[in-house]
Amino acid sequence: MADKTFLSWPFFEDRHRALAEELEAWAGANIAGIDHSDTDAACRALVTALGAGGWTQHSGAMAGEQLDVRSLCLIRETLARHDGLADFAFAMQGLGTGAVSLFGTEAQQQEWLPLTRAGRAISAFALTEPQSGSDVANSTMTAVEDGGSYVLNGEKTWISNGGIADVYTLFARTGEAPGAKGLSAFVVPAGLPGFEVAERLETIAPHPLATLRFSDCRIPKSALLGQPGQGFKIAMSVLDVFRSTVAAAALGFARRALDEALQRVTERQVQGAPLFDLQMVQGHIADMALDVDASALLVYRAAWAKDSGAARVTREAAMAKLFSTDQAQAVIDKAVQLHGGDGVRRGQKVEELYRDIRALRIYEGASDVQRVVIARQALGAFQGGN
Repeated sequence: MADKTFLSWPFFEDRHRALAEELEAWAGANIAGIDHSDTDAACRALVTALGAGGWTQHSGAMAGEQLDVRSLCLIRETLARHDGLADFAFAMQGLGTGAVSLFGTEAQQQEWLPLTRAGRAISAFALTEPQSGSDVANSTMTAVEDGGSYVLNGEKTWISNGGIADVYTLFARTGEAPGAKGLSAFVVPAGLPGFEVAERLETIAPHPLATLRFSDCRIPKSALLGQPGQGFKIAMSVLDVFRSTVAAAALGFARRALDEALQRVTERQVQGAPLFDLQMVQGHIADMALDVDASALLVYRAAWAKDSGAARVTREAAMAKLFSTDQAQAVIDKAVQLHGGDGVRRGQKVEELYRDIRALRIYEGASDVQRVVIARQALGAFQGGN
């Protein structure tokens, strides 16, 4: 049974504790039976189920509402502990339309958010390009004005929900200035002429991923999110909110790994005694428990700070993501080791977790990028105080 004592921490309100309890019961009853053999079908089924359960209502905010980052983190942590693909399905509903929630016009919000929040449309976030992952300023995809339209040309890759999404938040160069200042954001529905799925991408933990190609794809000017040239600001604002939730998902994986390890070492007998009686095993369990609690403190500090009105939580979110994803990898590795041969056997939960966690140290800002962000934030704070 996963530790729930963290819910008594002052980061949370009673509504968060109630949400966590309700979701725990719902996840136990609704997630376990979903077949993962067809990843696309499983994701569609999970989005539908999450919508029917009311959980995707938390993934977006209409005008006058505010995204509750603590709720987003609690949902991702809980879903990740139960099922990695369920967490992915929920997360993309938020990330995919985060820019619509934060920067969309009333018409854009009314068109898409009721659908994505109800689980009746799947969303995606199309930022990465073949030559520009973390270096967003190096994006080369173009959106050229032509009368009442923009014409899109270029490629996006490693796009989660690519190929199954109904709507994409897409970033392209409109040329107002060099580098990051010349990017704009657009809301682009699937199925337009000139918009194709060029390649489906396979990874160690199966997710719907694709390379997208745009060839003279025409979208109306009303598809623009925010103002021309605001694309980089929009992307970073969205990631500032949702990066903490990646850390929460890693925390969920780590909690599950700790639970699986505790089950193993109390049931497994070595020379007539539980494996747990070995002091070295106790040391591993202690390290795992420490990493889980430290991660939780960083995750929910970042979420609380954002919900409390901080304009940006770049430093806090980067710390949470870096520490939680890296330490979740370590926690899960220890769980695999404590399971012995069973730890690497297909069908075992810890083997699944081992594959699930790796991508979280890369997407939405790789671990080394987070170190650069943290260092620059620390230097800026130091120089600002002198």
